[in-house]
Amino acid sequence: MKNALKTLLAVLLLPTLFLAAAQTARLLYGTLGNIKMFACFAGGAAVYGAIHFWVYDFSRVYVLGHELTHAVAALLCGYRIKDISVRQDSGYVKMTQCNAFVALAPYFIPAYTVALGFLYCALTWVADLTPYRWAFVALAGFCTAFHFVQTFKTLFEADQPDLKMAGGKVFSAVSITFVNLMILAVLCKVLFPQQTNLSDAALRVATGTYQTWRIFVNYIIERIYNAL
Repeated sequence: MKNALKTLLAVLLLPTLFLAAAQTARLLYGTLGNIKMFACFAGGAAVYGAIHFWVYDFSRVYVLGHELTHAVAALLCGYRIKDISVRQDSGYVKMTQCNAFVALAPYFIPAYTVALGFLYCALTWVADLTPYRWAFVALAGFCTAFHFVQTFKTLFEADQPDLKMAGGKVFSAVSITFVNLMILAVLCKVLFPQQTNLSDAALRVATGTYQTWRIFVNYIIERIYNAL
């Protein structure tokens, strides 16, 4: 019953998901306004792609970040970690409890990008990194590409028990896609603050969602009225 409700919620969120995708694409296009930094970000992403597909796939590095993200999410929820295992292509975290957030956290939190952001902020307290911002943006592109390539690979190469644990494939797919779109939008704001209007994008999604459901509900009411 619980999974059925989550699936229903995922279906209801589909209009919002499509609107969020459109607005995130618009924000990404807007980053072209700062072509230098965009080139750094895209270049970092391209370097990761080249290394991943032709040199080394970073599988063990991903498994480490994946399991640590599970563990941190569990700790944030107040759960206790019993054991962590990291192997070349697999791993696990044993904890006292689990919920949808803990199960799906590694699929929508770019752990290494977040770690890079914290490192950059910490270093700005002791040195002026403005002249090297381009390097940070390039590394952010590298880490973000790492997150999306590895997440896609993990989801489509094997049947992940995390999805079932979170509430089923439909709920998980919608949740993962929606949160990743939100993270991309926030990343645009962090890396390209002058070119990104996050509040406007959020307002467009909220307004579009309202208008979509208003039209749908009015249509249903009209059909019922005509039937009577």
